[in-house]
Amino acid sequence: MKTTFCISLLLAGLHAVAHGQLPPNHHNGHDPNEPKLHMNHRGEAIACLKLVPNNADFAFQFFKEVTLEAPNKNIFFSPVSISTAFAMLALGARSTTRTQILEGLTFNLTEIQEKEIHEGFHNLYHMLSHPENGVQLTMGNAIFLTEKLKPQKTFLDDAKALYQLEAFTTDFNNPTEAEKQINDYVERKTHGKITKLVKDMDPQTVMLLASFVFFKSNWEKPFKPEHTEEREFFVDAETTVKVPMMHQTGIFDFYFDEELSCTVVRLHYNGSATAFLVLPAKGKMNQLEQTLVKETIQKWSDHLFQSLMSLYFPKFSISGSYEITNTLSKMGIVDVFTDQADLSGITGTPELKVSKVVHKASLDVDERGTEAAATTAAEIVTVSLPPTIEFNHPFLMLIFDRDTNSTLFIGKIVNPTITS
Repeated sequence: MKTTFCISLLLAGLHAVAHGQLPPNHHNGHDPNEPKLHMNHRGEAIACLKLVPNNADFAFQFFKEVTLEAPNKNIFFSPVSISTAFAMLALGARSTTRTQILEGLTFNLTEIQEKEIHEGFHNLYHMLSHPENGVQLTMGNAIFLTEKLKPQKTFLDDAKALYQLEAFTTDFNNPTEAEKQINDYVERKTHGKITKLVKDMDPQTVMLLASFVFFKSNWEKPFKPEHTEEREFFVDAETTVKVPMMHQTGIFDFYFDEELSCTVVRLHYNGSATAFLVLPAKGKMNQLEQTLVKETIQKWSDHLFQSLMSLYFPKFSISGSYEITNTLSKMGIVDVFTDQADLSGITGTPELKVSKVVHKASLDVDERGTEAAATTAAEIVTVSLPPTIEFNHPFLMLIFDRDTNSTLFIGKIVNPTITS
C-alpha cells in the first residue's frame, strides 16, 4: 500500500474594484498574448514565454473538463496555480509518473527540456510576484510533512529555489492540531480570504502540499456606486434572480464573434492584468465553452475595436472548492494517484502517492474606487443613446497577465447570487 498525501491548490480571492481612469491610448491595441518586455524583466519574460502555449492549452483543456463535470454551475479556478503546483511535484516524480505529469500539463518533452520547464515556472513566479503598481499578486507553495517523513535535500533545495517552497513539520496523528496549523498558515498568507482550507483530515496523511495565489486589483475605469441598481439576471429559461448591476457609459474595447455568437468586452485593471468578459447568445454557452482555445483569445484580441456603449455588469462574489483528481486523471495524470506512483525524488522511497487534489477559489467583483482617481474621469455626453450591453445571463470571465502572457483565472458565472 502506498502512503498518501494531499495537494491543496487555492486561489485566494480575486478582488476587482474600480479605481482610476483609462488614459488616452493606454493599452490600445495591446494583445494580452503579447507581453510588454520591460528591460529589467526581459530575460525572465523570454524564459517564461516558452511555457505560454502549453499553459494556455492546459488552462482551456482543464476548463472543458470541469464544465463537463459541472455543466450548470459557477466555475472559477486559477490554471496557473494548478500547473505550477504540479510542475513542482514533478521535481520529486520519477519515470512514468514524471512524464505523465509534464505531458498532462501539455508539455511536449521532445520540444522542451524538463530543466527549461522548471526555469520557466521560476521566472513566471518572479514576474507575477513583482507586478506593476496597482496589482497585488502573491503566489506561494508550502509543504507540511509528518516528522517521520524525511524529504530529500535535493528536492527541498530545488523546490525552494525554483518555486519558493516553504516546508513545515506537522503532526498528522493529531488531525485537529494539523488542521489548525495548515489553516492558520493559509489564512495568513491569503490575507484572511481563505479560511478552513482543510477539514476532517485523514490521520494517515503524511504530507500536504498547498499552493496559493492571492490577487487584488482595481479597475482602470471605475463603476460609480451610485449607478449600481438592482436588475434581473436570467440564469436559465425558468430561473430569474435579482442582482446589483453596475453601470457605466464610455468607450470600451469590443468585438462580436459571429462564429461563436458571443459578445466580448475587454476591461483593464491597473497594472498588467486584463479581463475578457464574454457574453454568449442565449443557448450558445455550451458551444463556446467546448470550443474555447487560445487561438480564440488571439482572434478576439486582434479584432477588438473601441466603441461607445452603455455597459451593465453584475457585482458579485462567488467561491468554490474542487476535488480535481478525476479531472487531472482524464488529462493523462494518472499514476501519481495510484499505487503505481513514483515520487521517490521527494522522500527517497517509492512509498508515496497523492490521495486527492483540492483547488479552492473565490472571486469578488465590485465597483469601489478612490475619489481622487475617479475625478479624472470625463463624462461622455452623446446626442443619441449608445448601444447597451448587459451581462444579464450566464457569461465567462477570463483574466490574463499581459507581461507574462499567463492565463491567471477562468470563470463561468451561471448565477451570480450563489456564493459557493
